[in-house]
Amino acid sequence: MIKVGIVGGTGYTGVELLRILANHPQVKVEVITSRSEEGIRVADMFPNLRGHHDLAFSVPSVDTLARCDLVFFATPHGVAMSMAPELVARGVKVIDLGADFRIRDLELWSKWYGMEHTAPELAAQAVYGLPEVHREQIREAQLIACPGCYPTAAQLGFLPLIERQLIDRRRLIADCKSGVSGAGRGANVGTLLCEASESMNAYGVHGHRHLPEIKQGLSEAAGRPVNLTFVPHLTPMIRGIHATLYGVLKDPVDPGLQQLFEERYANEPFVDVMPAGSHPQTRSAKGSNMCRIAVHRPQGDDTVVVLSVIDNLVKGAAGQAVQNMNILFGFDETCGLEQVALMP
Repeated sequence: MIKVGIVGGTGYTGVELLRILANHPQVKVEVITSRSEEGIRVADMFPNLRGHHDLAFSVPSVDTLARCDLVFFATPHGVAMSMAPELVARGVKVIDLGADFRIRDLELWSKWYGMEHTAPELAAQAVYGLPEVHREQIREAQLIACPGCYPTAAQLGFLPLIERQLIDRRRLIADCKSGVSGAGRGANVGTLLCEASESMNAYGVHGHRHLPEIKQGLSEAAGRPVNLTFVPHLTPMIRGIHATLYGVLKDPVDPGLQQLFEERYANEPFVDVMPAGSHPQTRSAKGSNMCRIAVHRPQGDDTVVVLSVIDNLVKGAAGQAVQNMNILFGFDETCGLEQVALMP
């Protein structure tokens, strides 16, 4: 049994962590923090957790958090890098669900996130927590950077093609849609029901913060830089990411795409390669840690289309963080994460 702390427990990823960990047999949540909600009981804010967590929110304290074996940061960028160095120095494992340690080039990070990175030495030690790629490094990590939601769906969809160098690395397109929970729980006119319902719109076409993260992962898999056009969209649903990914085959001879994907993910508990011709729906992953993938070659032409769906709050955030925790502490990788997707 390990003791866990959560910094930033009032957002959607924080409450999702609490929901998942409530049924994890190897974890006890010792502390959960929120400066704005200090003293309020978790179950009073989130009634779905009544009977599962007997905790109140407290102000973040390194001394208190240092009594935990692991601390999750479910916070906006800039928070984890201010507290993680002292926690790591005191022997605490850290999993950051934010963006502070995802991008290795810190000048690039500062460009996209608009602030100086204050923990460069720690950033150099961070392991990027995509288990399907970095499982062995995760086992030995002190600090794990949990991938973003768009980057998870996009990388898992492209990886088999990029690793085998089957598609032109200079002509990648990721056309991605997200539910409104991806924007967070804070008040925002753009995510109000009357604004987001019955409408869909692209945003960040000229540049989105997840672009360098996706390119970093795919470039690592390719062994050289990739060019990627990434266009995110906001859709009128609460949860879900749907990534439609396009690549151009180098060789028109059929490389056996279905078999390629099935073999690449045959031993991955949270990637489901669906039968040929499938069109996975976001609701088939809702509430679960599963990524469902289908690969197509329309009209037998040289364009490959990969469809990749996840729940942005689970495989795209809290569930993947718990998956990383399981690997890190030697638990069964699926422990606490075997929830079946919710339908309808």
